[in-house]
Amino acid sequence: MPKKFIPATDPAIRYMGRIDHTVPDAPKIVWAGSMITLRFVGRDLSAVICDHRFYNKIELGLLVDGKEERVAVDTDRQRFSLTLVSNLEYKEHEVTLFKRQDATHYFDFFGFETFGDTELLPPPPRPDRRIECYGDSVSAGAVCEAVQNTGQCDPDDTQGVYDNAYHAYPMITARNLGAEINNIAQGGIAIFDRTGYYHSPDTIGMETAYDKAVYFPEECGYTPWDFSQYTPHIVIFAVGQNDQHRENDLDPDITGPIYRKKWKDRYKDIIRSLRSHYPKAQFILLLTVLMHERTWDEALDEIVAELKAEGDEGVTHFMFRRCGKATPGHPRLPEQYEMASELTAFISRKYRDIWEDND
Repeated sequence: MPKKFIPATDPAIRYMGRIDHTVPDAPKIVWAGSMITLRFVGRDLSAVICDHRFYNKIELGLLVDGKEERVAVDTDRQRFSLTLVSNLEYKEHEVTLFKRQDATHYFDFFGFETFGDTELLPPPPRPDRRIECYGDSVSAGAVCEAVQNTGQCDPDDTQGVYDNAYHAYPMITARNLGAEINNIAQGGIAIFDRTGYYHSPDTIGMETAYDKAVYFPEECGYTPWDFSQYTPHIVIFAVGQNDQHRENDLDPDITGPIYRKKWKDRYKDIIRSLRSHYPKAQFILLLTVLMHERTWDEALDEIVAELKAEGDEGVTHFMFRRCGKATPGHPRLPEQYEMASELTAFISRKYRDIWEDND
């Protein structure tokens, strides 16, 4: 059967997420939860990619006519064709390829391949509602599928097989609200460089990553993000869980006035920077149900009060019912959906009129 190549630039392809299109023919898919969707009439579909693995087993997520699946990737740093679906009934299908994991890997996407008599259809309409989330491993869905460890510490050496950004609370919330989302979430990340756990030993913080489309210094460096490409109505900012780890080889003390002010000031700097790009957005600051000291939530209260004193009324602190109390390990599927349910209700109640266009 004849093979048909659909390049990454084809208008039939719809992207969702913060994706680096610096090279239009080979966009880089970096952030967890980023999605690529194609509608077509046919039987088979493959993705032409080049995966760059750093650690863990690599699996990509699939939605095939709404049904979730996964596909393993065992080819590293070479272009190849990854079979997504085959021998389907010849009719209309919608297939979405998405990134389940965070910085365990990234991949270059060159396009799709089909076989036989395939007809491309217009992409599904893009939602009018837009959300953006800045977060850590919980927001990226790390270890969320290890439901056998609900309410417990993580199982040993999972190799990433339980990671699934599709079932992280910000992405569930977006689906609940009929919104698209850019999920800027990375496991282990803190506010400051040289704190937290991401990219050890030279850890990278949200202060470096928040305005990047690509953040892999060891392989492809940094690519700045063009904020004009996406203007959210709501920004969720969920960083703080990892910030108590390592500053000058000592663990920072948020209860101490010097570090507390330093941390809050840098946190506010990032919020102010995002506000300059999103003047009409509503900002929701939060921490999750993963166990942490209450003083971090109190610091968020202080940040909100200080930003409001500067005249920013579009920022609030939301607390989950079991904030900081539910589990010593990563939230599993029940806890992710618990958080999403509470956050969805809060947004629906407080921001029912926010969804007017704010470009």
